[in-house]
Amino acid sequence: MLDSKPNHWYAIYTRARAEKKVYEQLLRSGYEAYLPLVTTVRQWSDRKKKVKTPLISSYVFIKIEEAKLINALSVYGAVRILKYLGKNAIVKDQEIQNLKLLLNNNFNVKPVRYNKFDIGDNVEVVSGTLSGLKGIVIKEKNKHNLFVKIQALNRYLRAEIPLNSIKKVIN
Repeated sequence: MLDSKPNHWYAIYTRARAEKKVYEQLLRSGYEAYLPLVTTVRQWSDRKKKVKTPLISSYVFIKIEEAKLINALSVYGAVRILKYLGKNAIVKDQEIQNLKLLLNNNFNVKPVRYNKFDIGDNVEVVSGTLSGLKGIVIKEKNKHNLFVKIQALNRYLRAEIPLNSIKKVIN
């Protein structure tokens, strides 16, 4: 009987603006990887252009057995694995699923740069294409927004979601 170790999601920190290259190399090497991309409009002096940019700069996600992480770092542009309390930080499957739900359904998703939140209710989306998405409700300038936290990265994303499609989750 084979003793199979579980695969978890980890965040690989990359060189500046090397996320796409690291992601492509990981895929070519046979790894399961994920790079959340958003379309943004870039302005040059003579034109505007829509480009796909990483939602979370300098990070690529990889699903792998922890013992094999060192092999993934051999990819050019990969710098290190994100650590938490001295250990490789595991990104929860639900956090990757939340990213995929938001981005695959063309919601206007933007990274939020806050150092500290006054945390509101934990909620889950119960209707619509984002069913199953979990996050935190924050009221901001008379608008209700759902903030999705990727705990391992200590990052937040914001999406405006109708309150009638959200239910409170009691921990």
